[in-house]
Amino acid sequence: MTKKRKKRPNGSVFRRGHKWAYAFQGPKHPLTGERERITKSGYATEDEAWEAMDEAKAAIATETYVKPTRATVADFFEAWFPYVRTSTEPTTAANYETLARAYVLPWVGKRPIQDFLPSVVAALYEHLLTQGRRKRNTNWEMYQLWLDARTAKREIRPREIADKVGVSYAAARKAVRRYEVGRVPAKPEPGLAAKTVKSVHIMLSSAMSTAVRWKYLSSNPTDGVKPPTVPRRSHNTWSPEQMARFLKIASTDRLFGLWVLDASTGMRRSELCGLKRAALDLDAAVVRMTSTRVVAAGAVRDGSGKSARSRRALALDRFTVQALRAHLKRLDSEKADWGDGYQDHGLVFCWEDGRPIYPDTITEQFNRLVDRAGLPPIRLHDLRHSYATIALRSGVHPKIVSSRLGHATVAFTLDTYSADIPDLDQQAAEDIGGLFLPPADEESA
Repeated sequence: MTKKRKKRPNGSVFRRGHKWAYAFQGPKHPLTGERERITKSGYATEDEAWEAMDEAKAAIATETYVKPTRATVADFFEAWFPYVRTSTEPTTAANYETLARAYVLPWVGKRPIQDFLPSVVAALYEHLLTQGRRKRNTNWEMYQLWLDARTAKREIRPREIADKVGVSYAAARKAVRRYEVGRVPAKPEPGLAAKTVKSVHIMLSSAMSTAVRWKYLSSNPTDGVKPPTVPRRSHNTWSPEQMARFLKIASTDRLFGLWVLDASTGMRRSELCGLKRAALDLDAAVVRMTSTRVVAAGAVRDGSGKSARSRRALALDRFTVQALRAHLKRLDSEKADWGDGYQDHGLVFCWEDGRPIYPDTITEQFNRLVDRAGLPPIRLHDLRHSYATIALRSGVHPKIVSSRLGHATVAFTLDTYSADIPDLDQQAAEDIGGLFLPPADEESA
């Protein structure tokens, strides 16, 4: 039962059941000129209701007012997903949606978004770190089946693994091939890695910033929560000798030009897959990164790079120019052989008939070449890390290395690779000390 109202100019406070409520006329709509009635209940005392109304009016005056809503966290994200698909790169949008659906919505999706407080965010991170893994690890399941069969000295075929785990035959066949050459997965933990939770934080911070702009929230709840610290670990990289060994084995591969370009520039897979012939100026020995091809939610999409810094021009060495000239000559020959059947997408690295190569196929071919070369297994992306560490060790200025990698800042480059090159710090100590300190006594040193 609503009891008699106590009024002030443009506002009133009244009893609603056992609680107090307020109501007042909001500002005129900028287009229609109509005023919206603003009301909220649930206050224990009359004074609390008056105070809350005054706060709401002040927020409206400064355009920071957030209208009470029954929308849940899940309701907001379902509205946010289409927006982020049109406002970010395809891979970013797909990753954000995957992170939200796997690690946020299952735990807090039903919570009213206006109750999504910093304390809730902190509790979510703690839960994810300790027991947040929800996605099935089919790679580990396949490996366990394969390992059990080997222990029992029983042959197990990829078809049997595929049927038992519920994956495709092609996925099981590739998995068995990995296990046979020693590429085995690590046992999954119940909690997520700190790096994954930090990725959740980055996604959530972006989403909640939009929630503030869209007036779901008055402030971003992630601003008061620090993400977990990611331990700084060295990357798996090759030495110059190992890099040379890989290129020697890859010299007979049709995509030799791609492997040389990757090793000599540290380009990302997406940049290699999206590289256009128009972006190559071999007379000037320059390649320009202006387009990418990425896998997002299982589909390949064209993009323009991770950031403005990633859209860059790179100088090429003479051997890389030579390898690329040979590759382009082969492309022209294949185009002539295919005639009208050639599908010209303008790509530097493609199939014989011009069709784009699925990016994961590039990774699989890289793994086969690594195994053939008998080198320590590394990821395709680790070629980029190898390039960076080799360049820094050879004395190339960090600013140049950062620019060639397309990093946002030199500080990011140094932070990323400092654990990979501790010997440079020792060398710097000796070089600097040698400028003004007397030689150390060999016996006491």
